[in-house]
Amino acid sequence: MGGRARRCDRGEAVSAVCYALPPLRGTATHEGSLADFIWFRTGGPAEWLVRPQDVNDLAAFMAGLEDDTPVLPVGVGSNLIVRDGGVPGVVVRLPKAMAKISVEPGNRVRAGGAAMGISVASGARDAGIAGLEFLRGIPGTVGGAVRMNAGAYGRDTSDILIEATVVMRDGSIEVWPAAKLGYTYRHSDLPAGAVIVEALFGGVPGDPKVIGAEMDRIAAEREASQPLRSRTGGSTFKNPEGHKAWALIDAAGCRGLTRGDAQVSEKHCNFLLNLGSATSAEIEALGEEVRAKVKAQSGVELEWEIQRVGVVK
Repeated sequence: MGGRARRCDRGEAVSAVCYALPPLRGTATHEGSLADFIWFRTGGPAEWLVRPQDVNDLAAFMAGLEDDTPVLPVGVGSNLIVRDGGVPGVVVRLPKAMAKISVEPGNRVRAGGAAMGISVASGARDAGIAGLEFLRGIPGTVGGAVRMNAGAYGRDTSDILIEATVVMRDGSIEVWPAAKLGYTYRHSDLPAGAVIVEALFGGVPGDPKVIGAEMDRIAAEREASQPLRSRTGGSTFKNPEGHKAWALIDAAGCRGLTRGDAQVSEKHCNFLLNLGSATSAEIEALGEEVRAKVKAQSGVELEWEIQRVGVVK
């Protein structure tokens, strides 16, 4: 960008604060649209949508940010509600250049933070590395999967992660072994504002044909059971201990429930849909209504799995 930027000429702002930006070799878009790529296709803009050129660019940029500037890394927004008032501060989206995948000795796969789960699974398959097939069923990026311990089909990211390279909020670059992330179900101890730029995964030797067949099975099962061709945010609520969230939602009579243009999927009750013109407020309110009905019917309190960010309008 060639210098520290500060802009406050935006009328109704996403934040009352005007955040300054340090130099960046990549791009920084003021009031950058998030609804253009977030799966729900809803929500307000990022105050600054930043796309660094590479790891060093991101690290220098983060080091130069003022301490009070919020930083939120976002991948493809497959498990995210961006509230209608937008996101204050900086939203970091890694470029395609940081989506590279390579195979290393010892049945290991190294992937950039912007790489998609399906790409990692495919790279492992082609190299005859088994154990990463479940990533075919995770529709987000490596960065998001590592941060939230994403999982599917009986396996979690914590089962295969060896280490992650992280740009911390102060701009330092650290390599965290998997144990340091303090993984639990859909949670890690990675601090707010830190950006995962690379991950190293480990598998076991396998037959590419067998691996491919398992990936095909996962793809077919997802297609049959989930509303993949809809504007959705993936699994909405965590599975409570001893329960399946979708079954609790169904038992509470929420299948097909609507609020405005937001709907509980009739195909899979743990998915919320934007039928066309839903606001983020309607989607989130529908989720809260589902939580209330489930609590009243079963006594179980569902926890959000979808991350909800930004300012309520």
